[in-house]
Amino acid sequence: MSDVSDWWHTSIIDMTPGQIRMRGRPIEELIGTISLPQMIWLMTRGDLPNDAQAKLLECALVAAVDHGPQAPSIAAARMAVTCGLGLNGALASAVNMLDDVHGGAGEQAVELYHQIDGIMAEGSSLADAAASAVRQWQSEKSKYVPGFGHRFHKPRDPRAPRLLALVEDAAQTGTISGRFGTIAQAVQDFLEQKAGKPVPMNIDGATAVIFAELGFAAPLARGLFCLSRSIGIVAHAWEQMEQGGRNKGPTPPGYRWTYEGKNPIK
Repeated sequence: MSDVSDWWHTSIIDMTPGQIRMRGRPIEELIGTISLPQMIWLMTRGDLPNDAQAKLLECALVAAVDHGPQAPSIAAARMAVTCGLGLNGALASAVNMLDDVHGGAGEQAVELYHQIDGIMAEGSSLADAAASAVRQWQSEKSKYVPGFGHRFHKPRDPRAPRLLALVEDAAQTGTISGRFGTIAQAVQDFLEQKAGKPVPMNIDGATAVIFAELGFAAPLARGLFCLSRSIGIVAHAWEQMEQGGRNKGPTPPGYRWTYEGKNPIK
């Protein structure tokens, strides 16, 4: 029979009374010497990034913190507060909404980029690999290609060009390879050729480039987005607490839904 200490197995943290080590590093040596992005990297990857890698990760995290109350997660946080929940309840309610439709595009874009990279490894050109992967995605998963276009920001998401410029800078200095940035551009080129109009990359596509370039697995891209968006969630929940008020419905009082059943009230 195994010892009770073997109930859980982890390489992340080791503790004894008076001692805490994260990935083998004493916590007191980490406090004050590494940044939060470096800590995130250490905890999820097991090693420390260099300063340039940590800075690029930080840029992706900063870019995605908030998108206003029109974003379901932010709206949920504010509504949770007006229904009486505290910050922890509001945060939990909001993060639970970050799934495939709202919050999952970054993970999906990383998957798509890796799929294209795999097709290229088998001998296809970049353009052919991008076209093949996008067609397969739209045929088997969704007509929406993750990371491109935006329902609100027209003509383009203002966050993406800045992130892509930072990716290019990092590639030039050798911090990253730049190949996933090239792959993402090929996807954009194919979509625009197919649509006959601009289909620019959005923040999910741009942060996916960064996460892929830095070597994060696709599921971690969603986890990192949740970490980033949690900052905006807490900010909005706190602001709503300070504003006060009760809002027990997701729509203004004067708004009514469309009833499609029998015997509607006139």
